[in-house]
Amino acid sequence: MDLVLYSKPGCHLCEGLQEKLEQIAGIPINLEVRDITTNPEWLAAYQYEIPVLHWGKENPVVLPRMSPRASVQQVEQMLRKHLEGS
Repeated sequence: MDLVLYSKPGCHLCEGLQEKLEQIAGIPINLEVRDITTNPEWLAAYQYEIPVLHWGKENPVVLPRMSPRASVQQVEQMLRKHLEGS
């Protein structure tokens, strides 16, 4: 599963989601973290929305925003739901 996480340095919500994604063992994940401060288009699009998680790189799908309190298992369930729905 190719995922792109839009983030920025010092964003604790972003860091928390990244840690949870890296802990998921049941789904093979290829995670790319993009720092929105390095690209003006990303900054304009996501500066007030991060963390933003996209699934796929060719025709990306924006995944629903997860609660910062979501467990690793809940994040994995959300990803599985989208995998099954595709």
